[in-house]
Amino acid sequence: MSMYSTISHGIKDAMRNKDRERLAALRDVKSKLMLEATKTGADGDDIPDSTVLAILTKLFKQRSETAELYAEQGRADLEAEERAQASVIAEFLPQPLTEEQIKSEVEAILAETGATGMGEMGKVMGIASSRMAGKADGKVIAGIVRSALNS
Repeated sequence: MSMYSTISHGIKDAMRNKDRERLAALRDVKSKLMLEATKTGADGDDIPDSTVLAILTKLFKQRSETAELYAEQGRADLEAEERAQASVIAEFLPQPLTEEQIKSEVEAILAETGATGMGEMGKVMGIASSRMAGKADGKVIAGIVRSALNS
């Protein structure tokens, strides 16, 4: 079953259970997925899981950053709503890699490519980003790659 279908089933379950927060979060996700599908002229079920994963990651990051902003402004009510929606979206994301796992993956990529200097960071980042897509934040990966190439 595709990720799109899983989200659609999640919407139906949320309706049956009258879970408004979950329903709102999943409807927002589905609307973003449908927008992406109409760009390519595809049907919702034809959206590749990699695209769904990229959209979910983006939405999760947006929710988390917005919740932090609300926390700074003392808006606990809106913060709680954003965090609840972020947790619903997180259920559909793969488990994030730990920093140690990212380091070992980067070391393996460096060994494969033979990269030794900062001039090859783009090459290493391209491979690392594709391998760890949706599992690690790009900024974290870039920091680890940078420190590995500088040492």
